Amino acid sequence: MRNVICARCVKCGKEYEAVPDLTNCVCGGILDVIYDYDYIKARFTKEQLAARKNPTMWRYRELLPVEETTPDTELRVGWSPLYEAPRLAERLGLKKLWIKDDGVNPTASLKDRASAMAVAKAREAGAKVIACSSTGNAASSLAGNAAAAGLKTYIFVPARAPKGKVAQLMTFGATVISVQGSYEDTFELSKAAIEKWGWYNRNAAINPYLSEGKKTVGLEIMEQLNWQVPDYIAISVGDGCTIAGLWKGLKDLYAIGFIDRLPRLISAQAAGCYPINRAVETGEPWQPMEENTLADSIAVGVPRNADKAIAAIRESGGLTVELTDAEIMAAQKLLGESCGVFGEPAGVTGTAGVKKLLEQGRLPADSTVVCVVTGNGLKDVANAIAARGEPLRCPSDMEKLLEAFAANEIYP
Repeated sequence: MRNVICARCVKCGKEYEAVPDLTNCVCGGILDVIYDYDYIKARFTKEQLAARKNPTMWRYRELLPVEETTPDTELRVGWSPLYEAPRLAERLGLKKLWIKDDGVNPTASLKDRASAMAVAKAREAGAKVIACSSTGNAASSLAGNAAAAGLKTYIFVPARAPKGKVAQLMTFGATVISVQGSYEDTFELSKAAIEKWGWYNRNAAINPYLSEGKKTVGLEIMEQLNWQVPDYIAISVGDGCTIAGLWKGLKDLYAIGFIDRLPRLISAQAAGCYPINRAVETGEPWQPMEENTLADSIAVGVPRNADKAIAAIRESGGLTVELTDAEIMAAQKLLGESCGVFGEPAGVTGTAGVKKLLEQGRLPADSTVVCVVTGNGLKDVANAIAARGEPLRCPSDMEKLLEAFAANEIYP
């Protein structure tokens, strides 16, 4: 990979050759892929990018850590829509707002970006089996992308993982292990199994290439905005890999001169589990927390990418905000009614955060903001129904329909 210099530990600075099966530093720190920006700038322009017809994350290969001979992965990952949302902006009292709907990816979440990268690197490593632990989305995205590539998967999920996500895993042919414990318990078991059988590791805490896949959401946002940088980008945060990847992509674009400034990040976490935000707010090292939220995809009490995430929030001069489950579900309703976008609870937490920051006066009303919806609402229909209630039930009789409308104060 001539565009990559090395992989460097974010803790101790030790450097490693960027081989396909990289894991953590010997000190335990997470590695960061370091690029040769001079090499990239000499070979990559906005004009070249605009001429490309490839509507996937692989349109940015010059900024990705893959060999030139590595093929694009089979599923169409990336290039999700960026909707301008004037009705929602007006309701929130915000100058301008866009919604990046990553729930339209093949397995319905942003995690497809990381899993596509994992499949590409597993191929480079000659691996036939990939494994990971996940609260749900990473698992289903790995299973789907690996199935399309003909690779076998072993997936470890906590028992609380929503049935919709587990159904995806089973349908994609994964061997699924439902761990009777927390996400931390799930991670530790997957780690032990991967070490025992030598599977390719898709865990974001171990594999530094995964955030490189996730960073493509930031590359797309900037290209879709014609390189006009918004004031803020809001995103939900769990283990920290996604917000760290988003920031890495933005910094890459700034380093090669595609954008002239950097936006500030908004880190939105659930009030029942916010170890990363708490560390930023207190200035203290992060500490584990219990996982008390219905937003399962961000219910990570022991975040494995905390160092990168905390650095990203601080470097960007970002904002942190915590949302109750009620605030998250209210945002799901608001986003659906005003934009026609159905996000799962974790997926809409960034939007909920923007609403709360505006109400608190911490986010200026004249700001331009992008909210990333990280997962589709069909991932967790049980909570959506619980929040919105059941539909009207009525026999096929107009008189009964009129009675039902009157009883529910519906006036056509």
